[in-house]
Amino acid sequence: MQQTLKSSRVGAVGRRTRVVTTCVAAPPTPARTPASTGAVKRAMTMTEKILALHSDKPSVAPGDNVWTQVDKLMTHDVCGPGTFGIFQKEFGDKAEVWDPERVVIIPDHYIFTADPRANRNVDILRDMVDRYKIKYFYDIKDRGDFKANPDYKGVCHVALAQEGHCKPGEVLFGTDSHTCNAGAFGQFATGVGNTDAGFILGTGKLLIKVPPTMRFALDGKMPPWLQAKDLILHIIGEIGVAGATYRSMEFVGDAISQMNMEERMTMCNMVVEAGGKNGVCPADQTTFDYVEARTSEPYNPSYSDESASFFADYRFDVSKLEPVVAAPHSPDNRKLARECKDVKIDRVYIGSCTGGKTEDFMSAAKLLHGAGGEVKVPTYLVPATQKVWADVYALPVPGCDGKTAAQIFEAAGCVTPAAPSCAACLGGPRDTFARMNEPEVCVSTTNRNFPGRMGHKEGQIYLASPYTAAASALTGYVSDPRDFMA
Repeated sequence: MQQTLKSSRVGAVGRRTRVVTTCVAAPPTPARTPASTGAVKRAMTMTEKILALHSDKPSVAPGDNVWTQVDKLMTHDVCGPGTFGIFQKEFGDKAEVWDPERVVIIPDHYIFTADPRANRNVDILRDMVDRYKIKYFYDIKDRGDFKANPDYKGVCHVALAQEGHCKPGEVLFGTDSHTCNAGAFGQFATGVGNTDAGFILGTGKLLIKVPPTMRFALDGKMPPWLQAKDLILHIIGEIGVAGATYRSMEFVGDAISQMNMEERMTMCNMVVEAGGKNGVCPADQTTFDYVEARTSEPYNPSYSDESASFFADYRFDVSKLEPVVAAPHSPDNRKLARECKDVKIDRVYIGSCTGGKTEDFMSAAKLLHGAGGEVKVPTYLVPATQKVWADVYALPVPGCDGKTAAQIFEAAGCVTPAAPSCAACLGGPRDTFARMNEPEVCVSTTNRNFPGRMGHKEGQIYLASPYTAAASALTGYVSDPRDFMA
């Protein structure tokens, strides 16, 4: 089925145009019999195919060092100033950015704060955009009212997808470890440091090592109480935080093909928590519909060959899995949610690139509406982007009597949804919304629970799905969402 989709799709959207070096023909040689001629083609995984295409090679293998051409470079307020600083130092004051239409700058981390250094970072980015004529800059000037900033989007990884920057078969680098989020679109996407990003700014290329691929087949029908966050936490718990170090994680199977794009983004977003170089999901009609609703640019999806060699093969029957959490202080400290029912909590946090998408808020609202009652602990809500914030207030939650998520959250006593940003996911300045300034226990839909991640170094974070987070808010303890779902 994948091969059929691929061949028909390429015809519809066109192929990448590349400059190919031609060679002078050698003198004619005697004809050979068919048995002794023919090109030898190596079967490749999806990641290997994308990197082969972008390095103008017929094939690549794990461990190969290749100069890959870059389709998009993303940076934000935390790393952007440093990236441009390195670019200017190494390429010279008169150098120009390799392609100002392929650089995407998204302020999102330390935005709604009075911290002067954080605010200065955005000012520096604004100067760099003007100087180098960067096309895609999602600026914010009025921090007092985010809605007054039509260009401002919010969390970079979700905004990249919503603004049409994520496309099958492309190569995306970003100065953020969760850039792997875009792998949900069948795209090679990974995080890089400021030095590599500065080099990309000047050349549009980067030397990388081809990673081996681990394949994760997720078969069966998802139970109604299970979400993508449960699956990726289960996988990380299975292989450990170093189990996929510098490897590609490819997700396939019925459970993946049944997911919408936001749930696939959750899967790929957290591969870095297992040490992964990148994560990918095969592009299908769900992918194409999402992408083509947001951009008219052509793309060329790639798929793993049936005979490709994988570093490891894992298979899970999702129908037999239970809701899980990652207990402090590591994403691989996997425990069943029901095993933690005696853990008293102080707060719940629903937000971030991992857990602050429209789907995440709809899920949490659905559980709260079905359960009735009010939350027992402060429940903070941080939509990832302006669009998600608007969806929370405008879209009726399916099966909830026409109510919006915002109406359900208000009735349940949750804290009013905050301005879109990374907010407390990365701690940030002390005045950051919902930052843990005290050593509290929190159930969070974010992606990391290391000491100090959300603020106080003695805080305890339980990573969980939106369902589990909502259930825990209702009880004041880490809770299994099945207790509130038929």
